[in-house]
Amino acid sequence: MLDLARLRALHAVHVHGSVGAAATALGYTASAVSQQIAKLERETRTTLLERQGRGVALTEAAQLLAETAQELMAIVERAEVALEERRGRPTGRLTMAAFPTAARGLLPEVLAGLTADHPSLELRLVEEGAHLSVDLVSRGVVDLAVVHDWDIAPLPAPEGLERVVIGEDHCDVLVPAGHSLAARGALVREDIVDQRWICQPPGHVCHDWLVRTLREAGTEPDLAFQVAEYQTQLALVAAGLGIALVPRLGRGPVPDGVVVVPLEPAPVRRLYALWRTGASRRPAITETVRALRAHYPRVVA
Repeated sequence: MLDLARLRALHAVHVHGSVGAAATALGYTASAVSQQIAKLERETRTTLLERQGRGVALTEAAQLLAETAQELMAIVERAEVALEERRGRPTGRLTMAAFPTAARGLLPEVLAGLTADHPSLELRLVEEGAHLSVDLVSRGVVDLAVVHDWDIAPLPAPEGLERVVIGEDHCDVLVPAGHSLAARGALVREDIVDQRWICQPPGHVCHDWLVRTLREAGTEPDLAFQVAEYQTQLALVAAGLGIALVPRLGRGPVPDGVVVVPLEPAPVRRLYALWRTGASRRPAITETVRALRAHYPRVVA
């Protein structure tokens, strides 16, 4: 008889690409995941992981077993949903994924409230990018994800997933207090050409939106400082090194010496809660979605 916990560990390595990443997603240590897979190798008398440079790769047999594990996990999920629905209250483990600013700006109070209201609900959180989170939900690695999309980066909607809008997140221009734009009540896109920018690196939606917008206005953007963390961007703006375009969610307190100026029309990203269709009736899902939608207006006010 194959052990489901060991199959789950193998499936996590298959999805995340390494033992360490699988351990983080499952909330275990890397050693515990390795031990689970070693036991599974003994049970199946099959080599499942092979050394590949400094990491590991799944053998062909392991990939087949990981696909079977996903099917078994889906069956178990349906049984767990039925039992939880019968109880009529959120119980069991709920693993969530969220992109960084949602994990910082939205999730702490939501998770704390759910934990206080539902002691039988065991919550887990994995920080991950929005598009990868969709895949994690689809594969059954996480139960629910907080994701976002922009007009230039629509969110994929694979079959078998449900989603609901949590709310909208607007972006503002942040400028040093002594900057010529600091006294303006609002800016239009023509006002922000020929500026020195502090922005995220290529591949992030904020970066791509900024580059596309400025090029459409007929100018090549001066991207002087490219850093991923918004808090670092705020510090660079406060130092007078440039201006930045930053979403409100997860932005945190604006330091002294930084002025927030709205941009019209504002760049907007829409936030969603995303889960598997088969879990739609699970009380833990419905209650978490309710809490996200109820709390969101307070964190972006």
